[in-house]
Amino acid sequence: MKNKKKVLKNKKILLGVAGGVAAYKSVDLVRRLKDEGASVNVIMTDASKNFITPLSLEIAAGNKVYSNLFDDPMSHINLPKETDIMLIAPATANIIGKFANGIADDLLSTCFLSFKGRVVIAPSMNWRMYDNPIFQENLRRLTAYGIIQVGPDKGTLACGEEGIGRMADVSEIIETIKSAFSKKDFFKKKVIVTAGPTREYLDPVRFLSNRSSGKMGYALARACIRRGAEVILVSGPSNIEKPHGLKAFHTVETTREMRDEVFKSLPATDVVIMAAAPADFSPEKEEKAKIEKSGRLSVNFKSAPDILSELGKLKNKPFLVGFAAETGRRLDRAKEKLIRKNADIVVFNDVTAPCSGFDVDTNKITIIRKNKELSLPVMTKDNAAEAILDAVSGAIGKQGGRQPIRKLRANRRRR
Repeated sequence: MKNKKKVLKNKKILLGVAGGVAAYKSVDLVRRLKDEGASVNVIMTDASKNFITPLSLEIAAGNKVYSNLFDDPMSHINLPKETDIMLIAPATANIIGKFANGIADDLLSTCFLSFKGRVVIAPSMNWRMYDNPIFQENLRRLTAYGIIQVGPDKGTLACGEEGIGRMADVSEIIETIKSAFSKKDFFKKKVIVTAGPTREYLDPVRFLSNRSSGKMGYALARACIRRGAEVILVSGPSNIEKPHGLKAFHTVETTREMRDEVFKSLPATDVVIMAAAPADFSPEKEEKAKIEKSGRLSVNFKSAPDILSELGKLKNKPFLVGFAAETGRRLDRAKEKLIRKNADIVVFNDVTAPCSGFDVDTNKITIIRKNKELSLPVMTKDNAAEAILDAVSGAIGKQGGRQPIRKLRANRRRR
């Protein structure tokens, strides 16, 4: 049975749709929020009805769409009272101006004033409007009060011009909402995550690699960002979309390149999560020209850099999380790896087990620490990432000869 736990399950979201061209994305946004387990109530401004019909959103949400302040005179009190988070997407210059200046002349603006919880806004407008200093002052006022801003993005706008003002992608908005509900036990902690395979070249067109997709590493990066970390993702070749909110993103091909990027980023790092599957061996010689096909080919190999082992030998090493992908239930090898490489946690998984390993969205892992292990059922890789971070947070927070992360960083600054 797959673990279906979702961050937004049973969360009540109040979506405000203002009068911008990006209102057409609201139907997809509502459907995606419902897929995540949330229930959605929708408020439309009168202007938004010029871009999308209330019926479309009512069908998507499965709930009545609200618009008129006087249809239900207490709706501006009752709707916010039953809401966990308020989202305005698209958030136009007009509605942001109302919010920033306390204007309450329609249902959406009155609900905003009466709501006491977290609010996320996704600005959407022409780049000239976005750059206007009056608008920017309104935006700063809202964010100073703790309103969470997502986007806008740069690109081609509805008018055909290029610039900043496009509403953030639906996936980015949903990730921001998930982050708002996530605990912040990694707040301002610097975390390096590695992901994906590496390639070791035989010649300019041929290389040796493995089946790693990067899904587990990218899930860990997203989870770290949600929990407040400053994340540097070092990724081998992968087709997965880069997570939003990264401090830095480095793409590499070879194990040597991955090793070098990790060590360049290492100063003041609190946690390194080696979720990548770097090659263990590389050819002794990389041919400069394509090897001709001529019968049998013999290749000599040398050991590739062992990044986890190098990190484990550092005098002031960060908290280290390694992975042990095995073919079979070889927990003994994972436990030996924990000791031999001086890691703090090793995550074991059998890549031959059903619903586990490469190219799938689920995993079945065992989290191994010294004298302790936790076997988990099959779950999504996003949920597996959360479980791994729970283990990291719990291990660091305990008194076991290791200081909490924040103290380690403070000590480094004093030096």
